Amino acid sequence: MADLVPDDYASTLEELKQHVHHARFRAQRAAHTELLRLYWRIGRTSLDRQAQQAWGSKVLQRLAANLRAEFPTMKGFSRRNLLYMRAFAEAWSSEDEIVQRGVAHLPWGHVIELLSKLDDSELRDWYAGQDAQHGWTRPVLVHQIRTRLHERESAAPSNFPTALDGRDSDLAQQLTKDPYTRDFLALDSDACEREPEERLVTRIIETLRELGPGFAFVGRQVHFDVDGDDFYVDLLFFHVEQLRYVVIEL
Repeated sequence: MADLVPDDYASTLEELKQHVHHARFRAQRAAHTELLRLYWRIGRTSLDRQAQQAWGSKVLQRLAANLRAEFPTMKGFSRRNLLYMRAFAEAWSSEDEIVQRGVAHLPWGHVIELLSKLDDSELRDWYAGQDAQHGWTRPVLVHQIRTRLHERESAAPSNFPTALDGRDSDLAQQLTKDPYTRDFLALDSDACEREPEERLVTRIIETLRELGPGFAFVGRQVHFDVDGDDFYVDLLFFHVEQLRYVVIEL
């Protein structure tokens, strides 16, 4: 006779699943912090060599190529990304300063937006704190910067609480699926598949129907190399009537 299922089995299973989810997210955040430390060190080293030995753009291009050759599974070693690492090291003066501020909780793509769109260090910290506190997506962060949220709220730049509560926030999901962190951990993409992407791929027929007639599925995580910079498209479709590609970013 089959073993009887205990009355509290379902609740116990749910509790253990939550432990697994939380442990995975804590591990992911720890790995992400180490990735930011690594990027800061690369940027700092590059700046120091540039000052001491006049490292130019050709040297940086060679460095990017050599790092990609040594670590082919990592997406972060394009020349463009190395320039962002330099800017990162200039914007925050030490590794400890990064860990103590809101930027430590943000995916690298968010950090790039802060570096490329804000020159004022206090404003960068203010938006980083707001981003971490509210769990913005990257497009929301860009919108808030462009519409000058700090002026609309009549708030002077200051340090904001940076606790990130809840693994289900948009920011937590972005951090978990961040390709830079995943590649830093040397994980295959299949090991950390994104649930929305899996659902869409599993139900590809329904997805195509939702998009409308004429769409053909090309692939997921499709890689593009544009002048040495790496780009990965979540889902790529082709419209056979309009003869153009359609990109869906999740």
